[in-house]
Amino acid sequence: MCCKEGARLRLGNSNLGEKNKMNNLYLALYVKIQSLMNREDGQDLVEYALLVCLIALAAITGVNNVATAVTKVFSNISSSLA
Repeated sequence: MCCKEGARLRLGNSNLGEKNKMNNLYLALYVKIQSLMNREDGQDLVEYALLVCLIALAAITGVNNVATAVTKVFSNISSSLA
């Protein structure tokens, strides 16, 4: 065995080790992404946020209608007193 061949074997083995390490990193990344995609923890929070937005929208609409009615009542009272 020549000196260059031994160096080539060592270099080949280190490349193989690096490829295994890279494959393990890719596999770990794939598993992490899959677990994040399959989690349902954040869905409850989104549903509650949508519910709060719907309630707020209904409250704003209701307050606008009440404000219009109150203004009309006070205008009627004002015109009847004048």
